[in-house]
Amino acid sequence: MQTVRVNLGPRSYDIALTSTDPAGFAAFARRAAPKAKLALVVTDANVISHASTVASGLQSVGIHSQTAVVPAGEASKSVARLEALYDALAELPADRGTLVVAVGGGVVGDLGGFAAATYNRGLPLLMVPTTLLAMVDSSVGGKTGVNHPKGKNLIGSFHQPAGVWIDTAYLASLPDREFRSGLAEVVKYGVIQDPEFFEYLEANAAAILARRPDTLVHIVARSCRLKADVVEQDEREETGLRAILNYGHTFAHGYETVGGYGAWLHGEAVAAGMVGESRLAERLGRIPVAVTDRQVRLLTAFGLPIAGKPEWATEALIDVMRRDKKSQAGKLRFVLPTRLGHVELVDGVSEDLVREVLRT
Repeated sequence: MQTVRVNLGPRSYDIALTSTDPAGFAAFARRAAPKAKLALVVTDANVISHASTVASGLQSVGIHSQTAVVPAGEASKSVARLEALYDALAELPADRGTLVVAVGGGVVGDLGGFAAATYNRGLPLLMVPTTLLAMVDSSVGGKTGVNHPKGKNLIGSFHQPAGVWIDTAYLASLPDREFRSGLAEVVKYGVIQDPEFFEYLEANAAAILARRPDTLVHIVARSCRLKADVVEQDEREETGLRAILNYGHTFAHGYETVGGYGAWLHGEAVAAGMVGESRLAERLGRIPVAVTDRQVRLLTAFGLPIAGKPEWATEALIDVMRRDKKSQAGKLRFVLPTRLGHVELVDGVSEDLVREVLRT
């Protein structure tokens, strides 16, 4: 087992990374939550078998649990589903030491995490991500929340987990589309922080798509370390550094909102968003075309989209971008590359320039 430590003072925690070790979870859970006696396991309809294994592990170390199952898909990141989790916690009944264990992809992690953050003003949280996207992104860093009809993740909070348990064996049964979606966030880390990692992805694309175990462990561990490095320096997005993790996401949230939550998977939207924002950087003279071209080739190799759908109205997309969390007083801000491995937050990007990119 490998361990990635996220150093946040009293909120520090470990990301345990293993492969084919379901029995190891129980001991990890007990170390992360030494006083817990009750737990609510939150999962979705696609991974009930994994949630059952987790529940058995909790029982083996003296933590009695109930399981709340939500429908799979982005539509479950809603206030209505959140209220149902509050009901389940009340029926346990949960106290301040009750553990919430999120077993699933990013939707389950965000929804279960926000329930943990807000019920009784905060419950301990364990993340057990079962998708590549959740392993490398949403399970790490403490962002939780639900969607609103006016925008993605508009209702949320920061709530660091007590621990994250990653078993890459879960990826063996992950549908191909979901797996490829997760690769978008992996590519993102190479663009924003680590050009050598980007080169590794280029050189090993075939092995990654074949889901070779050693390759999966490497890309997940490196992605978690890169994200942890950013979170440690800017836990609550107060200095602007953590904003670099949103590369591609301003366009992406527009695609997800206008297209309808669930029409595209998050990683698919991020892939197209990265290309769009890289093309913005080109037009601003910040990067040569070659930087965008390398992203396009790698994302294409991974079977990911590189542009939004033509039927998504440009003005509707820009309207969503104005409400993006990075925007200030309605003025658009984007995370844009200056070279492969480095990005910056750029203020006051012209809407006309964004329209030009969206229409190409």
